[in-house]
Amino acid sequence: MAKKSGTGLQSSAGLMRYYEADKNSVHIQPKTVLIIGALMGIIVLFLGAVNGFWP
Repeated sequence: MAKKSGTGLQSSAGLMRYYEADKNSVHIQPKTVLIIGALMGIIVLFLGAVNGFWP
């Protein structure tokens, strides 16, 4: 049987491009996202209570 040696290079080339693009992107830690979300929720609840929309 004949070996197919060309398929490995094509699949790894796509992964290399993906990881190279990932190096240039902005990274945010999950803790930061959770803290910002919690603060935004508190602000919305506070503004709702101040304006008389508290349930």
